Amino acid sequence: MCLTAHFIDKNWVLTKRVLNFSFMPPPHNGISLCEKTYNLLEEWGIETKVFSITLDNASSNDVCVGLLRNQLNIKIALVCEGGFFHIRCCAHILNLIVQDGLKEIDSALQKIRDSVKYVRGSQMRKQNFLLAVNKMSLDNRKGLKQYVPTRWNSTYLMLETAIHYRSAFSYLEMIDSNYKHCPTAPEWEQATHICCFLAPFYHATCEFSGTKYPTANLYFPVIYDIYVTLKEEVESEDEYKRLMSTQMLSKFEKYWSEFSVVLAIAVALDPRYKLELVNFCYTRLYGVNNCREYCHVRDKMIYLFLEYGGSSSTSSSAISLDTRNVNSQASQPQVKAVKRTSATMKTDNC
Repeated sequence: MCLTAHFIDKNWVLTKRVLNFSFMPPPHNGISLCEKTYNLLEEWGIETKVFSITLDNASSNDVCVGLLRNQLNIKIALVCEGGFFHIRCCAHILNLIVQDGLKEIDSALQKIRDSVKYVRGSQMRKQNFLLAVNKMSLDNRKGLKQYVPTRWNSTYLMLETAIHYRSAFSYLEMIDSNYKHCPTAPEWEQATHICCFLAPFYHATCEFSGTKYPTANLYFPVIYDIYVTLKEEVESEDEYKRLMSTQMLSKFEKYWSEFSVVLAIAVALDPRYKLELVNFCYTRLYGVNNCREYCHVRDKMIYLFLEYGGSSSTSSSAISLDTRNVNSQASQPQVKAVKRTSATMKTDNC
């Protein structure tokens, strides 16, 4: 199990540290994971300084988070009683969504997968392919990327590079009688459309996976764009894109309904966006009847502000304060500075 901490140091620099990388003996159930994680937090002396924890979507991880939240709440260690404690891994969710979509078009990609596998199968084949690349005057530095079943973005990279060498594959078919997997012209066009469709998901995954910059504020605008794209593509005339979008949208809406509100708060704290972006996005998605979703985010943000502002008022009346009340609270000098850590946990059962 690897436990990683992300925090802001005294110089306001975003820092990432691996706290441990250790063997996790079975059983890998929620109770064992919780016990292991809590002991490591205690060992580092940060069990009262954790704001959130991010994990993959394994059921044992969900149990672990629930138990850990209860344990930390006993020590009054969590902000807002752990209301913002559990954050699901956004990159992992995107992976699950895209993998579902790729199942619908798996046969359409098989020829390209087989072609890349064939070329990379022996040194002689690589030399023949390099000859074809040079004959077609293509850049040979790009290279072919092979498909990896556990990583959906390898499919995008495979398509992107294979499409670049499309003419080389056609030439290879002429000079190598053993090569039987070359896609037809319509299949190449189909692959091009699929590659363009997957591009936003690939770039979103790359953004979410960054370690040198904050990523929480990127979630809401990026996921909103993906949501809108999926809704549009469900009506696409391209059968393959329509099948992919329908499958992916179904999975997406399941996770969208459970997304962590603190990620919407993060974008509201970004001076480039603020709450106006949240309101705009919800209006585009739900029309003028977006008040419930928008107000939920705003009220949670007020709740979080009052917690950090040292206010003891956490009742429902405090949550319903409007923006003017928040401004009056902000003018009071008793605001406490609280440094907290976000943890990322990975185990081999994810």
